[in-house]
Amino acid sequence: MTILGASADPVKAQAGFKEKYKLNFPLLSDPEFQMIEAYGARRMKKFLGKSFLGIVRSSFLIGADGKIEHVWDNVKAKGHAAEVLAVASQGNGKAQAAVKRT
Repeated sequence: MTILGASADPVKAQAGFKEKYKLNFPLLSDPEFQMIEAYGARRMKKFLGKSFLGIVRSSFLIGADGKIEHVWDNVKAKGHAAEVLAVASQGNGKAQAAVKRT
């Protein structure tokens, strides 16, 4: 299984995040939102009664054939890794999990 993280943050900021949380997988920087928008993770959000375009934390389980097998939308970090692992382990073990964070 391959795990990738992606955000609009610059590479330098991601390096600090990766070090702080001791992540052992690559983080992809997408400041132009090309991949983020392709996965539908950039959309209108509301906060304190105001609407804005933002990134919705999402995860995608991608099969060995490159097709999306499972989508988690509006992800909360607590317990999410275990949930993804449980679903991924039901497959053939060749899936990739792509995680987008805000």
